[in-house]
Amino acid sequence: MPRPREFDEETVLTAARDQFWTTGFAGTSMDAIAAATGLGKGSLYGAFGGKRELFHRVFDDHCTAAIRSASRQLDGADEQALARLTAYFLNHATACAEPSRRGCLLAKGTAELSEHDEVVSARSLKTLESIQQAITADLGACQRNGDIDPAADARQLAALLLTVHRGIEALGKAGTDESTLRGVVETALAGLPRPPR
Repeated sequence: MPRPREFDEETVLTAARDQFWTTGFAGTSMDAIAAATGLGKGSLYGAFGGKRELFHRVFDDHCTAAIRSASRQLDGADEQALARLTAYFLNHATACAEPSRRGCLLAKGTAELSEHDEVVSARSLKTLESIQQAITADLGACQRNGDIDPAADARQLAALLLTVHRGIEALGKAGTDESTLRGVVETALAGLPRPPR
C-alpha cells in the first residue's frame, strides 16, 4: 500500500511554477525544483513525473487561471461592458510594467517550447482562443449597450485587442514604462469603431 503524501501539492506546484517562471524550462533543473519545493527528486518524480510533465502541469494550471481571470473581469452587465474592458487592459498594462520583468508564463512557455512541444503548443492556442472569446463577448455587450458600432465584427476586434494584449506583455518584458503601456491601451481602445451618429 502506497504511503500518503506528506506535502501540500498546491504549495509544491506553486514553488515549481515560480522556478520555471523565473528561469524558463531549459534553465530549470530538477535539482533547482527540489531546492525550491523542499522535496527530494525521488518524491518529485514519483508525484509528478519528469521535468517536462511537471512543467505541463504548472503550465496548464496557469493557463486555466488566466482564462478564469479574463472571464471574471470581462463578464457582467452590458451597461458596464466598456468600463470592464478598459479596466482589464489597463490593469494588464500595469502588471506588465513590473520591475522584475519576469513577464507572463504563458508567453514565456509558448515562446520557448511550442515549436517542439505539442502539449504546450495546443494548450497555449486554446488559452489564447478562450481569452479572445471572453473579449469578444464583452465587445458584444458593448455593442448592445451602444458603445461600439453594432455593424463591427466583434470577433475581429477581439483578435486585434488580443494582439495588443500580448504585445503589451512583450514591451513590458523589454522594460517599457507603465505610462507608455497604458497609453498603448488607451490608443487601442480609442480606435474601436463607435456607433454612427
